[in-house]
Amino acid sequence: MRYLISGGGTGGHIFPAVSIANALKELDPNAEILFVGALGRMEMERVPQAGYRIIGLPVRGFNRAQPWKNVSVLIDLMKSIRQVKNIIRDFQPNVGVGVGGYASGAAMWAAANMGIPILLQEQNGFAGVTNKILKDKASKICVAYEGMERFFPADKIILTGNPVRQNLKPHPYPPHKGGDKYLLIIGGSLGARTINEAVAAGIPALQAAGIHAVWQTGKTYYEKCKAAWEAAGSPANIEVHDFLSDMPDQYANADLVISRAGASSISELCLLGKPAILVPSPNVAEDHQTHNAMALVNKDAAVLVRDADAADQLITTALDLIQDDKRLEGLHTNILKLAQKDSAKRIAEEVIALAKTHL
Repeated sequence: MRYLISGGGTGGHIFPAVSIANALKELDPNAEILFVGALGRMEMERVPQAGYRIIGLPVRGFNRAQPWKNVSVLIDLMKSIRQVKNIIRDFQPNVGVGVGGYASGAAMWAAANMGIPILLQEQNGFAGVTNKILKDKASKICVAYEGMERFFPADKIILTGNPVRQNLKPHPYPPHKGGDKYLLIIGGSLGARTINEAVAAGIPALQAAGIHAVWQTGKTYYEKCKAAWEAAGSPANIEVHDFLSDMPDQYANADLVISRAGASSISELCLLGKPAILVPSPNVAEDHQTHNAMALVNKDAAVLVRDADAADQLITTALDLIQDDKRLEGLHTNILKLAQKDSAKRIAEEVIALAKTHL
């Protein structure tokens, strides 16, 4: 069986794509897998690191602010579609898998028009532009949230959840009886400016509250955040890190997590049953992180603090919530109900079933 997988641009697209490829290899050890990405984007580095071959296309995103610059973008799109058609003639895939991003649009469009069945994977609660364009050409669409009939034909939707580190297991809650409460603050590998500024301003309150806080700043903001911590007297109950390599242990210890609302982060929090305050990033297409967060908030499975309100509300909200054992227990119970387990394997099973229709 030959599988063509396409998508990228961000880690939020690349990680699910690689997870699906790994699951395909487990279920079908003789599988041949080829990735198609966008030249100059993150996938051109990350996919080979994961052990897979990738071909890059000159495809780029449209310039919404300056539409007159899109002539060259359209030319590159047409070049990319022609290139994918040649790739398909050479590779002869049984199925195409699109996870979103520029390259996915060109690759899956070409595949579908050449009679290759395609499966789409949508990570967010608000569907991305590429997947919305491709919805009528797809045979199956794997989603992570309920209610996606707003965007896709209901008969194509399969609720599988997002492929994340599926070895994550929920721990007994609360994680430790007695002792200091444990607050985990994560803003992603690059960090989140608003979260970091709110925490820096809240260092005296965190110190006075007597809780243990682990603050992952991201590399971009580390020096500035560390300077703020040192200026406050380097309080021993607050740890400052640019990056946390031991995330499973950090999650296990946390009574409460402050996080952005990216699709993978939310899926992990659900699997672990962790009470969370979500601060959606305003810097993403279609404001999809707010839609991701509201899917949990509407089921009383998380607390929302908007990015614009973080400076005034984030630390106060966190300190009130972390001392409210009954509320934490309720959030733990409700978010755990939303967990989708073995997502990568379930998606891979759907991909294999679809591939068998095109032998």
